[in-house]
Formats: sequence, C-alpha cells, structure tokens
Amino acid sequence: MGIKALNFIGKLYGIEQSIKEMKDDEKYKARQQQAKPIVEEFYHWLVEHKDKLSPQRPLSKAITYALNQYEKFKRYLDDGKLSIDNNRAERAIKPFVIGRKAWLFSHTPRGAKASAILYSLVETAKANGLVVHDYISHCLEQIAENPDALESLMPWNFK
Repeated sequence: MGIKALNFIGKLYGIEQSIKEMKDDEKYKARQQQAKPIVEEFYHWLVEHKDKLSPQRPLSKAITYALNQYEKFKRYLDDGKLSIDNNRAERAIKPFVIGRKAWLFSHTPRGAKASAILYSLVETAKANGLVVHDYISHCLEQIAENPDALESLMPWNFK
C-alpha cells in the first residue's frame, strides 16, 4: 500500500525533473497538464485509504499528515515559481538548527559572540560561492602576517 503512495510521489518528482529548465509560465502549463491529474488521483487515494488502517500505524499517520497538508502542497501547481517541496529552505536553515545545540555550550557572552562571528563568516563565504575551508584557512594565514589588512579578506573581495 505504501508503495502506491511512493509511486505517486515519484511520478510528481519525475515531472519536476523534466521541467526544471523551463520558464515559470511553461512550468505552470506542464504542471497543469501532467502533475495536476496525478495530485488529484493521489488525494483520492489518500482519502480512500485513510480509514483502512489502524490509526497507530506509521502509514496511517503519514496519510493523515498528507491530507492535513494537501491544500498547502497542491499550491505549487498554481505557480511556476514555486517548488514542489521546501528542501531549499530546509538546507538554508540546517546550519542554524545544528548550531542551536552547539550554542548551548557558549557559556559566556564572549563565546556566543565568537560563535556568531564564525557563523557569519561561514554563511557569507557560502553566499559568495567560496569553499569555506579554503577561505577560513587563507584568512587565518593572512591575519597572522598582517592583522590590519581585514578589508581585503572580506568574502566578496576574496579571489
């Protein structure tokens, strides 16, 4: 039964893969033609199977969750700019979710400030397309030699 749900999801992601290079208006049209019928069929499958399983089973909980999120989920069909999932947003906040636990060990305001500075450097380096390890290593080497030349070490000035 769970295989059928995975098949629906796989088909939808397959469509997304095939249209990823299209312009937003073309994505919208393709989704309306190809994905919308699958999304609707998936919804009917979810409704049909919701009460066939014990509420304690993981698949039953997944079906309930999918039905509760259905209106939000199907929104991506109506706009070619939207993604089928929120993976991009999840990846963007992952360092902060991981860091949250590490920050518990910043026992002093100075430790917290040092962590914030380091996270800012890392994220700014990423935003500027730099390899973080190489960038930080270069900065440490340059600061050791010339501690006053900080402007040249800013991520947007790094070559």
